[in-house]
Amino acid sequence: MAVLPKVALVLGLFSYTFMLNLPFGYLRRATRKFSLAWWLCIHAPVPIVVLGRMFSHLELYYVPVFIGAAVLGQLWGGRLEL
Repeated sequence: MAVLPKVALVLGLFSYTFMLNLPFGYLRRATRKFSLAWWLCIHAPVPIVVLGRMFSHLELYYVPVFIGAAVLGQLWGGRLEL
């Protein structure tokens, strides 16, 4: 795979992961810490992101990038004021 399409693919999946985690971060802040709802808000988007990575055929060494996007999305979502 050429470098430029791979960069675009990684950036696209990074953005997707970030945007997917924003509403879950917003919901998470209204739950009691370490409750089942809190745990689900953190872990529910993970299978969707894993499927996206698998279907895009990206290597495993990109996983930390997507974990970072998920953490950023959760943190920013928790700070949203709607």
